[in-house]
Amino acid sequence: MRKILLLLFILGGVMNVYAQDPHFSQFFSSPLTLNPAFTGKFDGTVRVAGNYRNQWPTINRAYQTGTVSVDFPILKKLIDFRDTWGVGIMGYTDKSADGAVSFNYMSVSTAFHKGLDEDGYKQIGVGLQGTYSNMLINPSNLKFEDQLTPLGFTGVTSETFGTSTLKTSYFDLNAGMLYTTSSSDKNNLYAGISLYHINRPRQNFNSGAYYLLNPRATFHAGGYFPTGDMTTLHISALYSTQAQAHETLIGAALQFAASSPETSENPVSFYAGSWLRLGDALIPYVGLEFNSMRFGVTYDINTSDLKTASQSRGGIEISLIYIAKPAGSKGIPCPKF
Repeated sequence: MRKILLLLFILGGVMNVYAQDPHFSQFFSSPLTLNPAFTGKFDGTVRVAGNYRNQWPTINRAYQTGTVSVDFPILKKLIDFRDTWGVGIMGYTDKSADGAVSFNYMSVSTAFHKGLDEDGYKQIGVGLQGTYSNMLINPSNLKFEDQLTPLGFTGVTSETFGTSTLKTSYFDLNAGMLYTTSSSDKNNLYAGISLYHINRPRQNFNSGAYYLLNPRATFHAGGYFPTGDMTTLHISALYSTQAQAHETLIGAALQFAASSPETSENPVSFYAGSWLRLGDALIPYVGLEFNSMRFGVTYDINTSDLKTASQSRGGIEISLIYIAKPAGSKGIPCPKF
């Protein structure tokens, strides 16, 4: 019965015009879906980031979201050493209702960060992102209430959509700003704002009815600072709003260095912490960093009224970030969480 209730909730969410964009609990590990101004904003020559989320696993393939991005700074020898100009590309897929509804995105972004002090420790950046979006609905995979029988969704629905897959595409425009500051090479603080769907793209499958995608505004901030010789505290928070949907996350993780990054050629660190999505879920986090790669895992423990149907299982999420940097590189401190 729990699975039936949760599936009905999911199907209602798919058809809800006030639906929220796909999102990650590890928002700090998906920079180009959080703010285009993060493009190129890291200490290194290239960054590759990947994320995968399986939401409400009590229902097979209820919501599955994945993304892969690559970004890098450009023209380092032609611009001031205190400035950063970055470009990036991202692929993004979001599937729901056992694959009946599928969104696929391809984005290109750029950002320029201007140094505000003599060392470049303080920067303000502006980013732009263009996205080509494709949406597909396979009517044969959709399930409706009038199909529900004692044996499950085995009945015949009265809904008529035909047998062909419905397709539509549109262009999307996103932008953001980011401010970062550090007092040394061991700490960093940042705050940013981003706005997605600035042009309010039209979603429709015929020449009649259509839906204008609501803009999504996100305010986020975070930072890190040492708490001991071998430990560093990372904090971050986010508030996002889109139409009638709102989301607030806040949390922290403590980094434990297994070896000194000053003396080790391949430093290793462990992370442990938790984030809280207010009114919805507790999100424990564990991570492992080896040299230039960081792997993170979270699991949403549902605390809202939906926990009866979801059995408190909100969803598992994994992230992987790789940053290549020259040997002995000691660049400007950049946001991490």
